[in-house]
Formats: sequence, structure tokens, C-alpha cells
Amino acid sequence: MRLDEVGELGLLGELERRGLAQGIEHDAAQVDGIVVTQDALVEGVHFRFDLLSWRELGFRAAAANISDLAASGAEPLALIVALGLPGEYEGLNEPGVPVRGGDTTGAASVFLSVTALGRAERVPGRAGARPGDLLVVTGPLGAAGAAFRAGRLARPPIRVEEGRRLARTATAMLDVSDGLAVDAAHIARRSGCRVAVELERVPLAPGATLEDVAFGEDYELLAATPDALEFPVIGRCEKGSGVVLTLHGEPVELTGWEHFR
Repeated sequence: MRLDEVGELGLLGELERRGLAQGIEHDAAQVDGIVVTQDALVEGVHFRFDLLSWRELGFRAAAANISDLAASGAEPLALIVALGLPGEYEGLNEPGVPVRGGDTTGAASVFLSVTALGRAERVPGRAGARPGDLLVVTGPLGAAGAAFRAGRLARPPIRVEEGRRLARTATAMLDVSDGLAVDAAHIARRSGCRVAVELERVPLAPGATLEDVAFGEDYELLAATPDALEFPVIGRCEKGSGVVLTLHGEPVELTGWEHFR
């Protein structure tokens, strides 16, 4: 099995098939009442220092993990951080979640692996969406793609409170980190339904285009829910499978990000 042929989703599917991983279909794991997630940022893959500062990198490392907690309706409790770096580092604790431990090591290039711990009354996961559910987002998309075109990286939003509100009613929820089409497909595949997105209803960040929606790294929450709770509705869940993207009724294709490809 070559990773550049099967991609990230193929790798995860193979790990599940072989019984080497369990319950990895959601944004975070639940372990004895604690919500746990882990994400890594690697220099040259996720960021470049000509596009952001050390402080901005620290915020991004924390925010990416806090976003997974938000998608689980969890209140952040602590961060555990592993750093591989050749120089000074600052900014990680800016979101206000305490760092409780971790590891440091020298490295030729910078990498950060953050484990975030939280607690939630209810975790929607990705597998509960039903036909008839509305598809909502917590804010505008495309900011990251528009910023990258302008030679910079957008600051990720923190949607913890929105995630806790949606978790009360959402049947499925995740954060938009790999692009709208790719992340909607996660819900469709795990829930066994079709997700229909009406792109003309997708709120766009200032300066963003629909192509920017495919870039990913927006870190807004995408949820299937019977009650929109005043969040923007961009589509619905139907009987069937896969993702259908339309613009004023006409089919549209959007790509997204997948590691190893």
C-alpha cells in the first residue's frame, strides 16, 4: 500500500480494517469522560515562516486542536505539547488554555504536536446525521484561501461556545479543516446519507471566492442539525450517499486537502 496512492483516508480505513485503530471517525476521542484530540503542524507542510510569525504559529497550533474540541461540544481543559524546534518559541498559550506538560526536542525544522483535553456533556461525532437534517456553518468560509493568495495565513477562529450550543442538538459535527467538500464527505460517509450543499448559500469571508472554500483551514464548524439555531444554513442531508454541490441548481466540483497526495 502506497500512501501517495491511497491518501490519508485510505490509510485510516486500512488501520480500521486491520483492527489497529478504533473510533477514529470523529474529530476527537472520548476516554473515561474526557474528550481528547491531537494535531500536528510541520514546517514546510502546514506553515512557512515567510507567511507567519512565531507567535502566530503558536496560536495556530493551539487553535487547530481547540477547534476539534469545539466540534465535539467540549470545553477545553488543557494542552499537552511536544515541540521540535531550533530556536525561540512563543505564543502557544494565547488562547488561554493552560499547557500541562509535554516534551521538547531539537530538530532541523519546526514541528508541534499538541494534544488537547476537554470535557463535553454530549459529543455529536460524525455518524448521526439523518435525512431531513439541515447543514449549517458557524461563520464565513474561504478566509484561509483568500489570505494564502495574498501571501499570508489567516488567524484561525475559536468556536468553543458555538460548538457547545450546537452540540445540544447536532446529529453530526466537525470543523472545516480540509475544505468544505472533503469535510462534508466525512459526515456523508460516516452517517450513511447524502449531503447536499447549495454553494450560493455559503457565507464567504471578505475577498474570498468559492475556490477558496476548497482550500481548507477555515476552522469554522460544520454541523447537521434539526434546528439551525440561527446559524447560516448551507444545505441539507438526504437519503442516498456522497456529497452533491450545486450553485444555483447547477452541479459544481470542489477539491480539498488530503495528506500524502
